[in-house]
Amino acid sequence: MSVVDTIKEQIESNTILLYMKGTPRFPQCGFSSRASAALVECGERFAFVNILEAPEIRSELPKYANWPTFPQLWVNGELVGGCDIICEMAESGELKELVAAAAKQEGSEEA
Repeated sequence: MSVVDTIKEQIESNTILLYMKGTPRFPQCGFSSRASAALVECGERFAFVNILEAPEIRSELPKYANWPTFPQLWVNGELVGGCDIICEMAESGELKELVAAAAKQEGSEEA
């Protein structure tokens, strides 16, 4: 499986996915810390990939996504954006709505 195939599989398999430096409990940069905290505040479960432990994903994802920086939030297979966009959406309430709708949709698919 190629790195791009791995990325596609991760995005398709996880309704809410954050590519970040570190983990939500132990973020390794300020941007990842702010983005993951905003997602945690939404109150829904989300998947994450620690790109510091996956250098091949760290190098390929920016090309695949056409987005140069981390973190990257993906919801329902679509790139939402990075830290600034995530935080702006959190402040306006849009992030909570988006994440709640995605989590609800995921829950109905499993039933």
